[in-house]
Amino acid sequence: MNKVFKLRRGLDIHLQGAAELKRIKVDIGDEVALMPGSFSGLIPKVTVKEGDHVNAGQALFVNKQYPEVGFASPVSGIVAAIVRGERRKVLRVVLKPDAEQCHTDYGVKPVDGLSADEVIDALLQAGLFGYIDQLPYAISTNPQTKPKAIFVSALRDKPLACDFEYELEGNEKDFQTGLDALSKVATTYLGVGSKQQSPGLLQARNVQVNVFDGPCPAGNVGVQVNHIAPVNKGDVVWTVDPTAVIFFGRLFNTGKVDLRRTVAIVGSEVSQPVYAEVLVGQRIDTMLKGKVDERRSLRIIDGNVLTGRHCGMDDYLGAHSSEVTVIPEGDQAHEMFGWIMPRLRQFSVNRSYFSWLMGGRKYALDARIKGGRRHMIMSGEYDKVLPMDIYGEFLIKAIITQDIDKMEQLGIYEVAPEDFALAEFVDSSKLELQRIVREGLDMLRKENA
Repeated sequence: MNKVFKLRRGLDIHLQGAAELKRIKVDIGDEVALMPGSFSGLIPKVTVKEGDHVNAGQALFVNKQYPEVGFASPVSGIVAAIVRGERRKVLRVVLKPDAEQCHTDYGVKPVDGLSADEVIDALLQAGLFGYIDQLPYAISTNPQTKPKAIFVSALRDKPLACDFEYELEGNEKDFQTGLDALSKVATTYLGVGSKQQSPGLLQARNVQVNVFDGPCPAGNVGVQVNHIAPVNKGDVVWTVDPTAVIFFGRLFNTGKVDLRRTVAIVGSEVSQPVYAEVLVGQRIDTMLKGKVDERRSLRIIDGNVLTGRHCGMDDYLGAHSSEVTVIPEGDQAHEMFGWIMPRLRQFSVNRSYFSWLMGGRKYALDARIKGGRRHMIMSGEYDKVLPMDIYGEFLIKAIITQDIDKMEQLGIYEVAPEDFALAEFVDSSKLELQRIVREGLDMLRKENA
């Protein structure tokens, strides 16, 4: 019998432009790139040179602190460019794909006969281990950590999120194999939603299935960890995106690295929101060409509207992105009398507009902040959308004042920046809460190093 957790705090934001349950194929295009910035906490060291030929599955860069952790190329091809930013920071490794793809063969490995160390070694060898994150610090983990548990959340409930049940269709075998492999390492918990019906989720083997019933952010893996096995100082849990579980399963079943994934192309500015089968690192324009009006002022987001990364048509899909979202920028909007006018078509969380009377209306929100920064207001508004046993406002104040002792007492070890995404959305002080939490986690990690 699956355990059910009923959550009441949170907020569902209903936006226009949800993807139709229709999957299209998209050409790879002329360039593919893997970005170290997709893996939090990573200090990359590039292991290839411009002009080198690599196979799909061959490492393009490694974690400088843990050189055994490599990051596999999504395609075979020529290394076209190693793009660096300030202080020679590696931004991306760009590849020109071959017409015929060649994969490094790591050999089929039946998971049932593997030990925990053999599972980890197989992921390290294939350059997939870096897709495993950890709490505390919400960073890409390293093989020296010993997790007390592993958490996988198959519930994506952020606005316009990619439906993992739909992505799972046809990948059930690989997903189960990935779960089997993780369960060799530590007790594995699979979080699902109360409305999800896929047997591949509800009847998953070798894991503990937990059902989460409530509004966003019930699907956040940090929220699920908080309710099942809270992280205290000295504890480590691993968290794995469900798509990465499929990647792991493909490796053990086929012996090859296959980074194909299903992405939702969504947003009010997309003419035909659909699902697309793409590769990690594929160019954004291959997915959006012909689907958006490039003459308009648009906000293109690699990811969802709450936690995604602002990007352009010439950018690349992040390693953990399950959506590409396009909304209006809003820089050309001019409103008479500003916020004082009564409104029926704009969203307000505190019922400032009459639109809350309209029931299940879907909104076309733009990227405007609609306000300016001001002193932090201790109103309890964070707690209304944060279903975790922490005092969100006090934790943010402790991070701002760099009070490490207070941060530890207030539960910073069990939070990730995405857990404060909704709090940032409703924050009347317009603070960049996700950035603040990221800085606090980095500060704490440096202090404890």
